[in-house]
Amino acid sequence: MLNVTTELAQHVAEGLGKMPKTLSSMYFYDDAGSRLFQQIMDLPEYYPTRAEFAIFREHGPALAAALSPAGSDGFSLVELGAGDGAKTKLLLSELLRTATAFTYAPVDISAGAMTGLVDTLRRELPALRVAPVVEDYATALTQLRTWPGSKAVLFLGSNIGNFGPAERLDFLRQLAAPLGPADRLLIGFDLQKDPRRIRAAYDDAQGVTAAFNLNLLTRLNRELDADFDLAHWQHYTDYSPLTGAVRSFLVSTCAQQVRIAALDETVDFAAWEIIHTENSFKFTLPQIEALAAEVGLRVVEVFTDASGDFADVVLAARQA
Repeated sequence: MLNVTTELAQHVAEGLGKMPKTLSSMYFYDDAGSRLFQQIMDLPEYYPTRAEFAIFREHGPALAAALSPAGSDGFSLVELGAGDGAKTKLLLSELLRTATAFTYAPVDISAGAMTGLVDTLRRELPALRVAPVVEDYATALTQLRTWPGSKAVLFLGSNIGNFGPAERLDFLRQLAAPLGPADRLLIGFDLQKDPRRIRAAYDDAQGVTAAFNLNLLTRLNRELDADFDLAHWQHYTDYSPLTGAVRSFLVSTCAQQVRIAALDETVDFAAWEIIHTENSFKFTLPQIEALAAEVGLRVVEVFTDASGDFADVVLAARQA
């Protein structure tokens, strides 16, 4: 893997040169960011995690059956962005209960999060075969093309919503490309609902989401020797029911200059200028079906929670 700091420096140089300025949410997830996101998932406003947990609890046997290749001697269960694996452990336990032959391959960019996950799995599920991969999505997807045997790929937690429309299509095409007839994808989609509930999920009363967003600047200070003064920045988010997009920003509260020593650059920010840091799109079921068809996939099964807040969708390569 390329040096992360080099990748980050290149990204920051490009992103802060744009108008509006932008940084990728991919870089939220250093070890501190991963810990903050674990806190976000427990917040009362943040419904997606609870909704997806409910799906895994209520539909565990059906999910396991939908992902297990028929007539296979074993398969790889690959999870992109595994985090702490809390939801996935429900599925892993179900597969172990049915004596399904498989290897779990969690993928996460955070080495700290991966170490914690593997240690927990060894304690809680000692019979589980684990092959951890500390990589970004792009690298993991490239490797996935060379994996032997059947595969079931998990992309949970509404992470698909973090991609813009064009990026989403490109990413799904990359996911679809290595799939054989027996392979499956399981993707989590946050569904459209009351706009007020959606916005609150990304701007909680305790300020944990704000800390998560601002941690990106702390990371730039540490890894790129920048001098962002967090006292002069605010977290802001909005949601548009027209586009289904939650957008998160870092807002400069005053005119300021920020020195980034690793780039040998000084960046000017006007008062109330923004850095766009994240999108989180919400979907309808017809949109999901159309999206799948556009990238050569078909919907096999859809699992939703009782309130219809969230959908875990099983996809397969479209049959010729």
